[in-house]
Amino acid sequence: MAALAATAGWGFHRVFPAADLLAVVVPSAIVPAVVAALARNRPLWLALVLDVVLWLAATVPLYGAFTLAFASDLTNSWQALLTTLLPAPAEPRLLILTHTLVWLAAVTGAETLTRTRLRIAPALPALLVYGVALVLGVDGEGSNLATSAALLVMVGLLLVLREDRPALWLLPVLPAIGVVTLVAVLLGPVLPMAREPYDPRRDAELPPPVRVDSVSPLDRVSAWLQIPDRPLFTVKADKPLNWRLAVLDRYDGVRWTSSGRFQPTGGRVPSDAWTGATTTVRQTVTFQGLPGTWLPAADRPVDVKGARGLAADPESGALLTSAATGKGFTYQVTSEVAVPTKDELLHAVPVADPGLTAFPVGPQEKLFRKLAQDATRGADVPIRQAYRLQNFLRTTAKYDITAPPGHSLKALEFFLDTTYRGTSEQFASSFALMARTLGLPARVVVGFRPGQAKDGVYHVRSGDVMAWAEIKFDKLGWRPFYPTPGKSGAKDDHDVVSSAIEESEQLEGEFGQSGASKAKEPAAKGKPVPVAESTSYWWVIAPVVVAAYLLLALALPWWRRRSRRVATPDARRVMGAWHQACQDLGVVGKHSLTASEIVARHPAVEELQPLAALANHVRYAPDTLPPHAASEAWRYSDAIRAHTRRTTPLHSRLTHRLNPKTLIRP
Repeated sequence: MAALAATAGWGFHRVFPAADLLAVVVPSAIVPAVVAALARNRPLWLALVLDVVLWLAATVPLYGAFTLAFASDLTNSWQALLTTLLPAPAEPRLLILTHTLVWLAAVTGAETLTRTRLRIAPALPALLVYGVALVLGVDGEGSNLATSAALLVMVGLLLVLREDRPALWLLPVLPAIGVVTLVAVLLGPVLPMAREPYDPRRDAELPPPVRVDSVSPLDRVSAWLQIPDRPLFTVKADKPLNWRLAVLDRYDGVRWTSSGRFQPTGGRVPSDAWTGATTTVRQTVTFQGLPGTWLPAADRPVDVKGARGLAADPESGALLTSAATGKGFTYQVTSEVAVPTKDELLHAVPVADPGLTAFPVGPQEKLFRKLAQDATRGADVPIRQAYRLQNFLRTTAKYDITAPPGHSLKALEFFLDTTYRGTSEQFASSFALMARTLGLPARVVVGFRPGQAKDGVYHVRSGDVMAWAEIKFDKLGWRPFYPTPGKSGAKDDHDVVSSAIEESEQLEGEFGQSGASKAKEPAAKGKPVPVAESTSYWWVIAPVVVAAYLLLALALPWWRRRSRRVATPDARRVMGAWHQACQDLGVVGKHSLTASEIVARHPAVEELQPLAALANHVRYAPDTLPPHAASEAWRYSDAIRAHTRRTTPLHSRLTHRLNPKTLIRP
């Protein structure tokens, strides 16, 4: 019975590491069997009391001290294991479940064996525990076929031994048990339930996204660049690559954050959608001064060893730790880096994910969309669009570590429309948002260049920090793009260039040649640029053009106002009311003004202040918008419209209505 309970507990080997599991299963199976053998002639209640006392005593070495936390841990361990990536970390709060189940199976089976004449009943508790182990270990690595065979053999022996027959009677029975077990093992894998086992993790409620750090790694980029010689970590690796730190896929118009649902894991990280050729890269990372809880690794990590408190996001492969990460903290990572062919890239199709193509509400969307369309004009496939967009940013703006930090929509508008200078923070953020306007699902990644190589170890300093962007393709997974130019031009000439950036530059040269850029080249010397001939029918065309313009000037404002009023969701209706009020007040082409500045310019309009407050609420906290905010915003906007009509002469209103700026940039 002790062996039967221990074998059932070994079924958890797909859930926990083997060494830690054996340290729990063996005593949990043996101690109750010893108690049952010694107390077989004593009252049952005495044996059960002794089992409970010994079970409590066994929790002391498990936890390292006596604690009452085992009660809550035992209650929560089921849900915790269903939201943990297997193998689960060998933590007491999780192992307490296996310890208790095996102990109960051993107690129930051994006491039933010694106090009754039942044949199969003593084995049922162990079989139930094994069933629980099978369900909880569906997503784990390895196989339970050998364990199942061992259980069948033990159950068969139990039935034979309970018959109280002579020992010689076992000689013909043992081969029969072996044959039955072999048939069961051979048939087991082909059963429908074995080919597609039910995984309860599909229905388990995952933990909500949490804010990982008080300071985003993307916010640290500019600060790290100001002190470029600060040691952060070292990497002993097979080859130089970019070390990915944080993946940020959610943007609210102010900052990039992570929506990752990080799950505890004993080291295994699920692979992504790519099933093609890969190259394996092994790394040993040692911290020297890297702050925060993110763990750097080459994309994409599949196995991590030596990092306690490890958690991973199955979607992005990003890594976190809850353990202290001071100087000397070391762990090992094995990564699988995708190596797609050019043909696979050309036929790659972006995934359809509205969350990864969402653009925050704001006037900047028009600028980003126009720049993206101009940069990718003529691109016939999505991968060409992405590389042309990368080429556009690398050739139209300059890398400058003294540029103002920030990646809000206002800061990026200033970068794209005014300064044309920034760090990888602005380049990567602009690329991701411009790609989203084209329907390409994009996110921002913060990481580091390989660093300086010395004696087979790469020394990464704060000046090696950089951000890049990734686009998700169907069956290809996330593909990296590097829109940041080098220190002195589009060719990346930083101190150390990883193979990933070199490959990106080669593909950019092949896929990123834009026909639009060729159109901007001056005409060859000696070849005059053709000029359109004038027509004698201008007197017929001119009245038609004037009439069309007047009709447009009358209809377009009405259509815009109606579209803004019926827009969905409520956040867009609120912003529509604010834009309509600005247009009625004559604030045209001044999107750089803040709401407070516009209110200060029109102190006589009482309804402008509460409308500006609602607009700011939408910009910075759209998820907490109160009910009926849209109706209230339009009530303010209608009042402002009535006020401007009362206080503005008719000829001024007509001039404003016919102004081309009003039609082009309302």
